[in-house]
Amino acid sequence: MTDQHEAVAAARRHREANGPAILADFIELLALPNVSRDREDVARVADHIVAMLAARGAAARVVTRRDAGPLVVGRYEVPGAVQTIGFYAHYDGQPVDQPDWQLEPFRPALLNAPLAAGGIELSPPAPGEDIDPDWRLYARSAADDKAPIVAMCTALDAMREAGVGPSSNLLFVFEGEEEIGSPHLAGYLEDLRAELAPAGVWMICDGPVHQTRRPQIVFGVRGISEMEITVYGPVRPLHSGHYGNWAPNPNMELARLLASMKDLGGNVLIEDFYAGTAPVTGADAAAVAVLPDDDAALRGELGLASTEDGDAALALRLLQPSLNVRGFDGGGVGAAAANVIPTEATASIDIRLAPGNDPETMLDRVENHIRSQGWLIVRDEPDMAVRRSRARVARVTRQASYPGVRMPTDTPLAAAIVGAAAIAAGETVLAVPTFGGSVPLHYFAAVLGADIAITPFANHDNNQHAANENIRIGNLWYGIDLMAALMTMELPS
Repeated sequence: MTDQHEAVAAARRHREANGPAILADFIELLALPNVSRDREDVARVADHIVAMLAARGAAARVVTRRDAGPLVVGRYEVPGAVQTIGFYAHYDGQPVDQPDWQLEPFRPALLNAPLAAGGIELSPPAPGEDIDPDWRLYARSAADDKAPIVAMCTALDAMREAGVGPSSNLLFVFEGEEEIGSPHLAGYLEDLRAELAPAGVWMICDGPVHQTRRPQIVFGVRGISEMEITVYGPVRPLHSGHYGNWAPNPNMELARLLASMKDLGGNVLIEDFYAGTAPVTGADAAAVAVLPDDDAALRGELGLASTEDGDAALALRLLQPSLNVRGFDGGGVGAAAANVIPTEATASIDIRLAPGNDPETMLDRVENHIRSQGWLIVRDEPDMAVRRSRARVARVTRQASYPGVRMPTDTPLAAAIVGAAAIAAGETVLAVPTFGGSVPLHYFAAVLGADIAITPFANHDNNQHAANENIRIGNLWYGIDLMAALMTMELPS
């Protein structure tokens, strides 16, 4: 059995000697477009990853289901191994149509510092050239979530070069639909249950380190449900001078409806919104209590004078469900502004779910609130008869993706994972009860009956989902060490 310290030392030697080649492989992967809904692009990325795994001695293939993005499945066999560890990541990415991109999203660019700090683009390093860990690599999915795939492959390269290997058989599942809610992941896991069931734990390789820049292992995530609400005004735009104060304005009507959903402290007012939420356990509370209190510094970094619920601790707020207005569209602003009463307004909402919150039930509660405010809910564009029959008509579309999940933080398995990360990091690692974001961990627990842990390593300021996504090279190096430590971890019996 390979010692974890030996594996991490091998990873460090390998990346120090082969840094330019590692970055070249990463840049090649990042240059492949991967927006989730572009099926042909996603399929090309899947084929590329299969080739990456095969080059490391893993048996890998693309698995498909009808009308679903492809899943990459791989297995790395270790002679004599009696345990199996699973690794999950996703290779699809968010859309790239945000207006603030300063660099082309699929032309990876290496900078000597963050863009915001005046970073200058560098040429890719030549073999033998030193690499500054504070350099940044910019591209869509640089942090979320192609980096873990490169880190895993590089860890396998390093161990093979050193003549050592993983302590367990390894399973790999790389998804191509995570950024659109993983609509087919449960079906894939059902189809592959016999093949994937041997894994005693799944490492979910996604997300950033703690806001204090300290490494962390996270044992839960919130789930997600989504909704769009469109409300209606006149059937054609009306001159605001001629008709203002007479014709109802859909922007104002929708703003009032949204405002009725939360109080000034940011707490959701929708009836029963928090009902059924899993209580915070003593272990959860203890884990939160020892986390660094960085909230004040984070408020300063983000330009926030205060945060919700009277500056309540971020780590505690993440243990509750949340309701977020992620977009509002009605009329125009700036150069597009016109003195009119618009015909309609739309708000897009995401609901982050804590364990115990059913995705469909949470959407039902929001709809019940909309009705309680006097609105008629319709599913299709209302015709003239419907518009004339009710003063308030709202077209609602909804998608219930998946629930949240949280594993205990006080088990021998949790301690083993945190210990492996500490060997890779060379410092104490934070054990965090839950992420605020959403990753489809529920399916691994519900379908495969497996434990899970999130093993993040991207920099906290990576701009994931936004323009100018990036990863700090030092964080990628830590990720390689982390994968080596996890691959040589002995699971508690």
